[in-house]
Amino acid sequence: MSEVRTIPTSVSALLGTTVVDASGVKLGRVRDLAIDVNRDGTQVAALVLRNPQMGGKDLLVWVSDLKTPEALGAALEATVKPELLIRPHVFLLLDYDLLDQQIIDVDGRKVVRVNDVDLAWQLNGATRLSIEDVEVGNRGAIRRLLKGLPVSAVDGFTGKMKPRIIPWNCVDLIERDPARRVRLKIGRERLAKLHPSDIAEILEELAPAEREAVFSSLPEETAAETLEEFEPKMQKELVQRMDSERAADIIEEMDPGAAADLLSELSDEESEAILEEMEPEERQDVEELLEFEQDTAAGQMTTDFLSVPNEATVGEAIEALRTFEGDADTITEVYLTDADEKLMGVVMLPRLILARPETKLSTLWEGHIVSCPLKASHKQVAELFDKYNLRSLPVVDHNGHLAGAIHAEQVIAQLLEA
Repeated sequence: MSEVRTIPTSVSALLGTTVVDASGVKLGRVRDLAIDVNRDGTQVAALVLRNPQMGGKDLLVWVSDLKTPEALGAALEATVKPELLIRPHVFLLLDYDLLDQQIIDVDGRKVVRVNDVDLAWQLNGATRLSIEDVEVGNRGAIRRLLKGLPVSAVDGFTGKMKPRIIPWNCVDLIERDPARRVRLKIGRERLAKLHPSDIAEILEELAPAEREAVFSSLPEETAAETLEEFEPKMQKELVQRMDSERAADIIEEMDPGAAADLLSELSDEESEAILEEMEPEERQDVEELLEFEQDTAAGQMTTDFLSVPNEATVGEAIEALRTFEGDADTITEVYLTDADEKLMGVVMLPRLILARPETKLSTLWEGHIVSCPLKASHKQVAELFDKYNLRSLPVVDHNGHLAGAIHAEQVIAQLLEA
């Protein structure tokens, strides 16, 4: 089996290269490089040639119909006559569609710009031109600036520069809009593994259309967590661009308090359309929270909390924690209630974990309860968190019934907005 020989090149190096026929007659210069993404998105399928004698019409020469290039920067020879490019829209054009577009660098957790694309001639019988990496650093930008100079001179100048690249196999195409701008993302599986705040920060750097395209590719749970990290204005813009069913699926995965805050920013018609698409239980939770004033404890609280009967055991509380359908990461304590749902005590999670399964929860709480009424102001809530060094604060109605809980991160977010 013969070894495959490769010759590195790039889009910037090939643009403007002369292509000739077998007799040396000039066919045109390389204007672009075309990928047939429906067949093989890892290979350049053809070169697009511009020949002034064709009256502005482009020609297409397939890479497989090119002779092996003898040297970088030398003219390329086509073994068959080029064909007229009739349907350019079926191809992804690397220069026209890709260069200068934005791409998400997952490892760097930021949005970067495509400056060049690294390619490699693969010479093993049939000629192939594979796509290797996307250049997002200064090396690619300098290559573009020096385009037209001898390739050897450009390589000599940029060869010692540290590359910043993203492997092509980590790049997925999302779609092309009518203006033929390609919107790119790194494989959504890798993106979804980032912390929601990192995803939100990345998406904030994108233009609205690109932001919407990438956000729509996220799994519902990840999309919900990410949506909670945005400022209200951007939350509203993203939700308004979705259909009601998709928005409802995402909002159902959100913390009820955060969902209510988001829906309160929408018009009554938009909010109602989304609520109608939600499951009855989630809808009821959010509708109840929508009735409260936003500048009160009730408007700040969530109904995602863990409560068990006052006479329950540690084992029963742990089982309730296992079956808890909310965000378990927010649970720092378990609330004890009587038969009328009145708050009777609070048990911190560490004490719960260290106790024996048969231990009664009522023997574990410290004997004092810190809570606040529904109408407590944000300032009063913050003062309670500060005074008692709280992680969560139960909210009770005028009869002492447990209505919700406020978590520390919600207080921090409120203080940052103030």
